[in-house]
Amino acid sequence: MPSAATSSAAPSPSPASSRTAVTVTPRPLVFITGASSGLGQALAAHYAQKGWRLALVARRLEVMQQWRQALNVSEEVCRLYAADVSRPERIRAVAEQCLAEQGLPDVVIASAGISWGVDTAEWEDLEGMQRIWQTNNLGMAASFIPFIKPMRQRGSGTLVGIASVAGVRGLPGHAGYCASKAAAIAYCESLRGDLRGSGVAVVTISPGFIRTPMTADNPFPMPFLTDAEVFAARAFEAIERQRSYVVIPWQMAWVARLLRILPNGLFDAALAGRERKPRQPH
Repeated sequence: MPSAATSSAAPSPSPASSRTAVTVTPRPLVFITGASSGLGQALAAHYAQKGWRLALVARRLEVMQQWRQALNVSEEVCRLYAADVSRPERIRAVAEQCLAEQGLPDVVIASAGISWGVDTAEWEDLEGMQRIWQTNNLGMAASFIPFIKPMRQRGSGTLVGIASVAGVRGLPGHAGYCASKAAAIAYCESLRGDLRGSGVAVVTISPGFIRTPMTADNPFPMPFLTDAEVFAARAFEAIERQRSYVVIPWQMAWVARLLRILPNGLFDAALAGRERKPRQPH
């Protein structure tokens, strides 16, 4: 809010004694989906520590309320919006509410995602794959669309898609999630080309194994397992620098490069007998 300094009254005030308006730049705003747990919550906490205003979106409003209270963050600084990103009409509604109440975000992070194992021979798992793609892919696009035109008009902004190293190669028993993250990487790459020269940056972040509820039930080894708080700090730096693509932790970037160039025969042999992520309960 602009502030003013008032001088003592005088019949004919001189320019030096006139009221002078001082413009105060509002704190930057970040819009984060999937903010009730995992990477989204860790990112929200880090942005709060950096003094940003927050617009947080998740299905579980009460969890976000408890988190906000625990961090002693005011409602003025941190607004909460209940929405399921797999329902485009809901994410559109909360995005418009954010624009009306808080203004246009400086950064939008599509962090909402779901994951479970699938058996590609079972019809009942097809519905689970559809839910993964609806959330991880259409949900990401729906989270970005409301902000693209306003950011273009402003000439600045950053759109951040949370992908995964799992999008580099398909893993047995993980077809739904791997396909969704491969699509997320390609989608963000296409979007980056669409917005080239507009002043709007697109950042793709591919996490490796991060310690979150999503990885808690993985029955297989998770090399370079990283705490969510460490991930958030490194992601913040990458977003600030507007890096087009980054893998966190950095060690997994080399793993991803190796996986990408590994011949199919060696790749298949390396994964033979690997334990699989549990299927979605039916």
